[in-house]
Amino acid sequence: MRPPMLVWDPRMLAYDLGGYHPFHPLRWELTWALADILGVLDGVDLVRPEPADDATLLRVHTPEYLAAVKAASARGLSPESPQFGHGLGTSDDPVFPGMHDSAALIAGGSVAAARAIAAGEVDRAVNIAGGLHHAMPDRASGFCVYNDAALAIAALLDAGVDRVAYVDVDVHHGDGVQEAFYGDPRVLTVSIHESPLTLFPGTGWPVETGRGAAEGTAVNLALPSGTDDAGWLRAFHAVVPSVVAAFRPQVLVTQHGADSHAEDPLADLRLSVDGQRASYLALRELAETVTGGRWLALGGGGYSLVRVVPRAWTHLLATVLGRDVDPDRDIPTGWQDIARGRRRSIEPPTHMGDGVPPRFERWAGRGESPLDRAVLQTRQAIFPLHGLDPVDPRD
Repeated sequence: MRPPMLVWDPRMLAYDLGGYHPFHPLRWELTWALADILGVLDGVDLVRPEPADDATLLRVHTPEYLAAVKAASARGLSPESPQFGHGLGTSDDPVFPGMHDSAALIAGGSVAAARAIAAGEVDRAVNIAGGLHHAMPDRASGFCVYNDAALAIAALLDAGVDRVAYVDVDVHHGDGVQEAFYGDPRVLTVSIHESPLTLFPGTGWPVETGRGAAEGTAVNLALPSGTDDAGWLRAFHAVVPSVVAAFRPQVLVTQHGADSHAEDPLADLRLSVDGQRASYLALRELAETVTGGRWLALGGGGYSLVRVVPRAWTHLLATVLGRDVDPDRDIPTGWQDIARGRRRSIEPPTHMGDGVPPRFERWAGRGESPLDRAVLQTRQAIFPLHGLDPVDPRD
């Protein structure tokens, strides 16, 4: 297998929404430091991409929105200034100097990785700064300015890929990517997230299945608040592998927001780092089985900046590279010192996992618990459209 492509440019750290905003670039900084100190990156050349140009950004975003981002980026926003519209200048999406440049650089990284996969230059690629899945064609949303995930999928289609499957394991619904391809039968979007009843953005119901010829290509698995590793993995394996395999994609694109963790301050699922790592391994296996190994992995949300995200995404980098890290492994004191120096008030973790073996029982075809009813609702909405039995656990 060709060596995977790891995308990173320190200039991406300029995507900084400021102050105490939860979407802080520290999570990227500490991830790369942890991966490096553990030896995950030994001998690996990091690819520094070019920013996405206007033509690329306009593949998903509108000209009016692009102009608004550039204007806001150049001017900045003072407390006396009006909002710029298009979702810019809000508490979720404040504007900042250089916003367009840093967001375009992140988008360019995901697009470059997608093009490399389409061209057969690499089989796997990862951009942990990517996964900004809430950005809409004409507005910023949920901390996201440009939707690099949707842009990467568009790049794959433009390069001649016939079918792309997108699987989003962020705790929030992948609404922007779903919106971009809701009427496109060439793209399957699968999102497993906390219920819209309890979490932003309030979308991602099982009945959202796609439009027109694309009916059945939007798959939403909305989990009850408090779902833990066992429940999450039970739901994932009851829906995702079957529907992705039935779609027969040529490339798998995945989004790996780490905000499903029990310590995340913005959501209410209860996963461990061990459970998140298990999802990465499952998606790698799915890519090997369904797409011949062609896999683009992206980052996403995650707001426990010191204790969770660096461990989760170091595991993601290691999984893409095929250099799996034992979750029982100690974290070197050198990295702990770096983390304490950046956030003195937070005690850094000491191990690469949480000591929670990710065990689960397979779905049995019934909807007795709230979790199992959620699984059944999604299967009933989607599986018949792919020739699958919604109640047979073998499908």
